[in-house]
Amino acid sequence: MPAHKIVISDDLKTDLERFLSDFKHDRLFVLADTNTREKCYPLLQDIPRLQSGRLITIPPGDSHKNPEQLSAIWQILSDEGASRNSLLINIGGGMITDLGGFAGATFKRGIHTLNIPTTLMASVDAAVGGKTGVNFNGLKNEIGAFHAPACVFIDCRFLRTLDRDNILSGYAEMIKHALISSGEVYANVLSLDLDKPMDSGILNAMVAQSVAIKERIVEEDPHEKGIRKALNLGHTIGHAIESLSFKGATPLLHGHAVAIGIVCELYLSYKQCGFPSDRLTQVVHYIKEYYPPFFFHCKAYDYLYERMTHDKKNEGGVISFTLLSGIGEIRINQSVSKERIFDSLDFYRESFGI
Repeated sequence: MPAHKIVISDDLKTDLERFLSDFKHDRLFVLADTNTREKCYPLLQDIPRLQSGRLITIPPGDSHKNPEQLSAIWQILSDEGASRNSLLINIGGGMITDLGGFAGATFKRGIHTLNIPTTLMASVDAAVGGKTGVNFNGLKNEIGAFHAPACVFIDCRFLRTLDRDNILSGYAEMIKHALISSGEVYANVLSLDLDKPMDSGILNAMVAQSVAIKERIVEEDPHEKGIRKALNLGHTIGHAIESLSFKGATPLLHGHAVAIGIVCELYLSYKQCGFPSDRLTQVVHYIKEYYPPFFFHCKAYDYLYERMTHDKKNEGGVISFTLLSGIGEIRINQSVSKERIFDSLDFYRESFGI
């Protein structure tokens, strides 16, 4: 999978117009959900090359990242004569970049895609790295492919319209990137007061820093055979928690589930790999200060464990974790006993007073 270009843009309209004039393609398609069509697409729609393209609109929300919506996108691409030289622009959050990326990866064995993330989560994680996919059988991104976009344009102006929950969701991935990076980045990320309005200049710099961490790891290991598994810190338990939340009345945003996963998996890191207890306490305190608790009963532990057994990183039926022995000291392919996993869930519930 070739590396893809990432542009932190101060003038998205001009940058995109220049890219489209230089990038060779026959037909152009734009994928958005109803929210980004209303709030984000109008900022770009008067670009002449976009006006000649076909706008595809789907409902918002992760529940629509499914094979049915994928099939609907394929149908439009087919009906409109898309070829392997066509370009699909994905404007939206992680659901859109995941789903549109997979549609692009699979239609005619691969057409060109371009991502314009409009959430913090998509900017620092979902839109970058070339992972695409759809949810299936109750499992996150169960069906997917590696398919690098031609380019990712990140414009932090879109982030100004995000509500607090979406900012927190994306920031959880930035905490993860800091934990697997360095003490300096870690201190910088955990120093930000998430209750205050974000200065756009500071946010731009922090997003660029977070993206650079992921980009470096992806370039080293594009198909997740080794070090790229570091990016899964917090996700083995986080994805299971996210699946559990979908069974209730208030599904969690992805990053909120990852924040829970980070707490649990840093506890496992402390128990199994010697992660410093003071760092564990510091991260738990930071997440507890800003992220609301997610209430679940110990009766849900077996369901959560069963969800973890389906994790894509597992080998030979053994649940595989990415853990840390220190900030930036990554330990991939760590097997953990069921009893210790349950202990980590206890740790989260006790830490958050559940």
